[in-house]
This record gives sequence, C-alpha cells and structure tokens, in this order.
Amino acid sequence: KKRIILGTYILDSDNYESCFVKAQKARTLICDDFEKAFEKFDILISPTSPTTAFKIGSKMDTVSMYFSDIYTVPINLAGLPAITVPCGFSQGLPIGVQFIGKAFDEKTLIKTAYNFEQNTDYHKKRPEHIKQ
Repeated sequence: KKRIILGTYILDSDNYESCFVKAQKARTLICDDFEKAFEKFDILISPTSPTTAFKIGSKMDTVSMYFSDIYTVPINLAGLPAITVPCGFSQGLPIGVQFIGKAFDEKTLIKTAYNFEQNTDYHKKRPEHIKQ
C-alpha cells in the first residue's frame, strides 16, 4: 500500500520533475561508488537481506518487509548483475549471501557463485520445518 501511495505521489505531474532529477542524481552517486569499488575488486559480497527469511504463515511486519530488500536495491539501481545463494541458517531460517558483479561480467559472477556452492553445502540443506 505504501509503495503504491509513494509511486502515485512521485508520478503526479507536479512532483515528477523534481523527484526524477533527484532520483537520477542519487543513481549517479550509487553507480560512481560501485565503479570505484570495482577498480579494486572483481566481485563484491553482501548479505542479501538484513534479516532471515520470514517464517511461512507468519504475520508480516510491513516495515520489516519494506526494508528486506535494502541490500539489493542499490545493485538494481546501478544496473549491475547479482546472484544470491544460501550461506547458512539463523534460528532455523535461511540466510543468503549476494555476489555482485561488474556490469556485463555475468561470467565471473556465475563462476563465483558456482565455486561457492562447490565448496559449501548450504544449497543442499533445508529449514528444519520443511520436509525434504
């Protein structure tokens, strides 16, 4: 609901230009920061989400849900490729790690995720409450 209201506000003709210009400036800063990081590194690593997965059937806290993609948004805004793979559990719920690649370098990104999975077994495990 909040995203729809926010989107409607931004798309209003009175707000569109100022919001769009500010958003493009923010996007440029994000892209610049990633470019600087990729001068030193081939791959960046971050959590996929600030929390574990939500429990199936649990009452969703809208604020937590809204911020659950906070680590993926900058990558999407920068137009960079990324892949998430399982990397463990916390209190029986899965955690993901996100590998972020340089623009148009999906090959290195996929190789990295593949090598991670070949050297760990997280992708073979399931949450305790999920039947195998």
